[in-house]
Amino acid sequence: MTLWLVRHAQPLIANGICYGALDMDADPGATQVAAQALALELPHGLDVRVSPLRRCQQLAHALGELRADLRFDNDPRLREMDFGHWEGVAWADIPRAVIDAWTIDFATHRFGGKESANEVLVRVAGAWDELSPRGDTLWITHSGVAQVATLLHRGTRHVEQAKDWPTSTLKYGAWMKFQIEPSE
Repeated sequence: MTLWLVRHAQPLIANGICYGALDMDADPGATQVAAQALALELPHGLDVRVSPLRRCQQLAHALGELRADLRFDNDPRLREMDFGHWEGVAWADIPRAVIDAWTIDFATHRFGGKESANEVLVRVAGAWDELSPRGDTLWITHSGVAQVATLLHRGTRHVEQAKDWPTSTLKYGAWMKFQIEPSE
């Protein structure tokens, strides 16, 4: 089977702001462009799982208007990492010591008090484990979830250090695909 992952369009938030679970709209025009491009690529009758955050919901709605054959369901496990009390704060205003503490204990430190990297990995792995070997699936989600999917595709279910986390990010409105064997 194939797992498609698409990242929402550019969110309507200033550059340099820490956000993950912070809920905001995405650029409507960029959302429409992403939906149109994706609608041309996706196979017929795909199951679609969507993060509950507005920027992903917008893309799901735009895609659904173009592709009535797709089946949409919300999946809260596909939301972005929750940065707790740092949500909405400029990265430049977060004390260096706080970021260093997260980097030193990347696996279990709850940056902002909410979620650790491994807690996100476990959450997304739950959705990964429910993928049907009988059909393709699309996740409308976030960059962090795409990074976790990369780890899961490699067979990684736990990280120890920040260097274990993928550094590449999925661009806004872009998608990637994973071929998944039934045993995964």
